[in-house]
Formats: sequence, structure tokens, C-alpha cells
Amino acid sequence: MKKDQLLTRRAALLAGAGAVGAAATAGVLTAVTGDVPARSGPAAGARARRPSAYRLQPLTGYGPPHAAPRRTLVRREPLLRVSGRGRAMVLTFDDGPDPRYTPDILDTLAEYDVRAMFFVCGEKAADSRELLARMADEGHVVGNHTWSHPLLTRLTRRQIRREMERTSDVIEDACGERPEWFRAPYGAWNRATFQIGAELGMEPLAWTVDTLDWTTPGTRSIVKRVENGAAPGVVVLSHDAGGDRSQSVRALRRYLPGLLDSGYRVTVPRRHYA
Repeated sequence: MKKDQLLTRRAALLAGAGAVGAAATAGVLTAVTGDVPARSGPAAGARARRPSAYRLQPLTGYGPPHAAPRRTLVRREPLLRVSGRGRAMVLTFDDGPDPRYTPDILDTLAEYDVRAMFFVCGEKAADSRELLARMADEGHVVGNHTWSHPLLTRLTRRQIRREMERTSDVIEDACGERPEWFRAPYGAWNRATFQIGAELGMEPLAWTVDTLDWTTPGTRSIVKRVENGAAPGVVVLSHDAGGDRSQSVRALRRYLPGLLDSGYRVTVPRRHYA
């Protein structure tokens, strides 16, 4: 990442941090999927994938019945945590997909038979639809992270809608259904983003633990941030694109087995409809 881009991203993160921090008390999702607990790690060196129930049914199986109305409430802050049975955690990856790093992350998740969330940018997803299809096929949640990763608080309502709609169209084309979750780039939210997101049928999800992997702090630092922040209900933010994400790939391989051995269930949220 170039120096001027890094400074811009830092400034944007600081701008969005206040809004996210103020929502820390109220931004809690009420449930997570817990139908299939993640198994503990496989035998050393084993990487072959085996059939999974998640891959044998569409993600719509976790949504509401087709006959039920699908109404999304307009929130005033993003969801920051999840709650549910046991020690559940959510891993999320932003800015992708990237053919250089996303497949390795998917391989590691498949090795340990756990599900995660990928908030994708439409302009990248349009060129890697096969990766989106793989995410959905393997039970991961594909969320909307806008088309070009702009600072939404500086856009008009029409521009915000265009950013979200174009990305939802790509996700639907690749995965067979439109996304139910979105995340504002840089964590910069405002009333318009919540309203438009809800109109498009999406819930806003932020994060609890930021690995800061986009600063390339070193694999050990990323692992430590996840281990130190691990707790029931947390949502971990990492990246699978937007720069050199080799540290993120290596860090996942290190901390994921430890989380599972410590009794955490790495899972994905379940939507609740009004």
C-alpha cells in the first residue's frame, strides 16, 4: 500500500472509530448459527477437504421461510458483536477477493471445517466470481463492502446506493442470492448508509477486534491481537485483499487451531427478520 493511501486509510479509520465506539453497548446481534460445531484440528499435515453439510445445501436454508416477509429494520448503529450458545466467535475478511490470498484463506477454513464472513468489493468480485461461488458453496457468508471501497460519508445517497447495488448484483450473479450483510469501508457509517442498506435488505455489521493486518505489522502481531481479543461474541476483522496479505494468511493458520483447541466455535451470524 502506498504511503498516501495508508495515511488516507488511517484518517478514515479515525473518522469512523467514534461512531463505531459509541455503538459498542447496543450493537449486538442476538444469535449465531450453531447447528454444526467446528471440529478440532485435523491430523498434522492433512489438508484434503471432505464433504460438509454446509456444501450440500444452499445458504438460503439459514434464512427465513420463503413465504415469510423479509423486512429489515433501519438501525442507528452497526452490530458489533454476536451472542449465542457457548463460546462463539466470528471471523471476517474484507476488501477481497484476491486470487493471491483468498484461496489460501478458504483452504485453511476448509481444513478446520469452519465458516467465516467475506465482505467483498464489487470491482474485485466481478473478476473473481468463481471465488464468490466457492465461498457460498462452502458455507461462508458473502457480504457487501461496496463497489470501489469509498468513504461513504462523503457520497450522495444516489452514489451510496449505486456502490451497494452494483456489488449486490455481482454477489447474486455468482452466489445465487443477494447479500444479507454489509460493512461500510473504514467503518464510516451515517444515517444514509443504514437506510439504504436496509432498503436493500442488508444488516450492518462492524467488528469488535481489529487485527490491523492492513498495516502489515507482522504475523506474530496479528496472531497476538486475535488471541488477546478472543472472547465469546467477538467479531474479528482481517483482510484478504487490498495489499500484501501474506501475513494475514499465515496468521490465520496459527491462531485458528488455537481458538478451536481453547473451546471457541468459529461460526457465522444468523439473520433475524422483523
